[in-house]
Amino acid sequence: MVVVVLVVLVLVVLLVDVVLVVFVVPGALVVLLVVVELVLVLVVLVLVLVVVELVLVLVVVVLVLVLV
Repeated sequence: MVVVVLVVLVLVVLLVDVVLVVFVVPGALVVLLVVVELVLVLVVLVLVLVVVELVLVLVVVVLVLVLV
């Protein structure tokens, strides 16, 4: 589920970039939008990593409880 959200976000970012290139927006605005996109992607990646880590910790805790 998280992976699907990430893939969709990346596709949307790429689509926005293509639209910007096709319609040639002023340079400064393009730079601003690219920076915002990069920040959004980084935030999503961090959130995904946190979720994955939490899941792994839960799995380890459950395994320890079951084995002990």
